[in-house]
Amino acid sequence: MTPVELSRTVLHAVRRAVDAGELSVAVPTRAVVAPPGPGGCGDYATGIALQLARPAGQQPFRVAEVLRSYLVGTDGITDVVLTGPGFLNISLDRAASDVGLVAEILRRGDRYGHADQPDGRVVQLHCPHDLRAVVVAEASARLLRSQGALVRVSAEGFEDAWTSVLGVTVDAVGHAPAELPVNVRPVPAHGSADPMSLGRDAGRWALLHPAAGDRPRIGDEHLVQREGNPLFRARYAHARARAAARNAAGLGFTAAPGPVAERDLLAALADHPRVLAAAADHRAPDRLARHLVTVADAALPFLPTVLPRGGEKPSAAHRARLALAEAVGAVLAGGLALLGIDAPEHL
Repeated sequence: MTPVELSRTVLHAVRRAVDAGELSVAVPTRAVVAPPGPGGCGDYATGIALQLARPAGQQPFRVAEVLRSYLVGTDGITDVVLTGPGFLNISLDRAASDVGLVAEILRRGDRYGHADQPDGRVVQLHCPHDLRAVVVAEASARLLRSQGALVRVSAEGFEDAWTSVLGVTVDAVGHAPAELPVNVRPVPAHGSADPMSLGRDAGRWALLHPAAGDRPRIGDEHLVQREGNPLFRARYAHARARAAARNAAGLGFTAAPGPVAERDLLAALADHPRVLAAAADHRAPDRLARHLVTVADAALPFLPTVLPRGGEKPSAAHRARLALAEAVGAVLAGGLALLGIDAPEHL
C-alpha cells in the first residue's frame, strides 16, 4: 500500500463511519499521512481524527477509536495504534507495501504524486519586480497545478530577458487581476549577484533551493560537477538511474518490482507525494529541491548494485533493484521538471 493508497483508505474509513451513522461530518477531500512524529509508532500516522473532532461534536480520541475499527483488518494494514490526543499510527505489510510503492511509481512515471484531477482551487500568485520572486512564483504555480489547482501568475515589470535565460513565464504582466492575489516575496538575491550568469538550470536552482527567508548564494559553486554541489547530486543520480536502465536492456533483462532492502530510499520515495502537496500549499519549492537531494543521497550508494557483476546472471533480485532504480529516475525527473530544471540522461 502506497501513501496515496493509504490516504484513500483513511478517507474510505471516514466515509464508512459516516454511512454507519457513527460520525456526522463532511468527508474531507484529502487525508494527510506522514511518518510518525515523536511518541508515534508504525509506518505512517494521520491526525484526521483531530481535524474531524469539532465538526463531529466528539472528542478526538473517540473519533480515532471509530476510525480505527474501520482500518484494522484492511488489506495491507497490519496494526493501528492510537497515541496522544487522537493520532492514528498505522503499520503496513512492509514487503507488499514496498512492491506496491515501486509499481505505483513506475505506473505514474514523472507524474507520481500529482493529483488525478482538478480540485476546484483557483489561485492567483503575484510577485514584485524581482527575479527570485518571479522564479519562486512560477515554480510554486507548477507545484499547485500538479496538485489540481488552477493558477495564474502575475509580476510587476516582467522582463523578457528572464524568459530567454531562466525560462520564466508568467500569465499576466503588470498589475494583478481584481481578485485578492497571494503575494510571493522571498528574500531577494544580493543586489550585485546575477543568477542569469549561471545559465538556466544552475540559476534557477540557486534561487529555488534556499528557503524563502534565506538570501540565496549566487556563485560558481552551483556549476561544480562534484558531490559537494546538491544540484549535481540530484541530476547525477537521475543520469545514473537512466544509465542502469539502458545497460540492463543491453544485458537483456527488464525491471520487475520485488522485495528490496533499501529502507531509507524507499522512505524518501514514499514521502514524495506529501512533499509535493506541502510545497504547493506553502508555495515553497525549496522543500521539493531539498527532498530531491534527499532522494539522490539515498539512491547514489544503491545504484551501483543494480546490475549483475562479473559472471552473474540477471535474477529476480536484479530485476527488483532495476525497478527501484527506474522509480528513482522517475521521481527525480518529475521533481526537477516542476522546478523548471533539466534532468539529463547523460552526465
